[in-house]
Amino acid sequence: MVIALREITRSSKVTPRQNDSWVWTSLAQFWEQPLGRVGLGIFLFLILFCFAGPMVYPADPFQMHLISILQPPSPAFPLGTNNLGRNMLARLMLGGQPSLEVGFTAAAAAMVIGVVYGMVSGFVGGWVDTFMMRIIDVLRSVPTLFLMVFLDSAFHPSIMLLIVLIAFTSWHGVSRIVRAEILSLKELTYIESATTLGMSRMRILFVHLLPNIMATIVVAATFMVGDSVLIIAGLSFLGLGLPPPEPNWGSMLANAMAYLPQNSWWLIYPPGIAILGTVLSINFLGDALRKAFDVRLNRRG
Repeated sequence: MVIALREITRSSKVTPRQNDSWVWTSLAQFWEQPLGRVGLGIFLFLILFCFAGPMVYPADPFQMHLISILQPPSPAFPLGTNNLGRNMLARLMLGGQPSLEVGFTAAAAAMVIGVVYGMVSGFVGGWVDTFMMRIIDVLRSVPTLFLMVFLDSAFHPSIMLLIVLIAFTSWHGVSRIVRAEILSLKELTYIESATTLGMSRMRILFVHLLPNIMATIVVAATFMVGDSVLIIAGLSFLGLGLPPPEPNWGSMLANAMAYLPQNSWWLIYPPGIAILGTVLSINFLGDALRKAFDVRLNRRG
């Protein structure tokens, strides 16, 4: 009996060669998605624009040119200047850095919390699962925007506070998705075999179950980055986001609204297009990854 169980467990494991095949098959399926290629191209451009752009175009984003206030795009200022005569192109590049950094960090933190919480809840089951899900129900009943606005206004705004706020309010959905996956997977034969062989719960969770939900995790993480960037932009637009004097796309858009009657379009469109391009490119990437993983799983099934 034990020998048979060992054979079942051994046959269920993914070998390095199979893992390489899984990766390359998924990448090939992703590359066949036109929107995936478009999203990847836009996203890489934005990364280079924000982080490598200041080295190519080393203009001071804080220097005030008082004789060039609200100047439209020109050879001297490719994206014009704002109400203080500051270079909009330099500020647009600098403003994207905290938006993307906070978005990625907050999404990563939320994914870690949500994945671990969902895996434990689904695998342990019973009253523990019920209790953990009730905690999520209570947290989800609190209005997210109200909570974020209240905490952000109650404490001194900082990048760390934003990361904590976004992570704390974003992990609930991921945990439910992961829990559902674990509830399905733990009924499979090789998981029951591993349990019968006396393997520890930690080993079963992180060696046998986690690799099988990586597709779900990657797709969920991709969309969460886009959501985090939108949340940062929204809070900054309300004046509750990243603290000054560092610019960010949301605060730039908020400041530009005061000059909308003057038709200062160069203050509005660049940060708006940057936010839209970031979120759309990430959504394109997530959708292409989902389709790539779906095709792989269907073929394997």
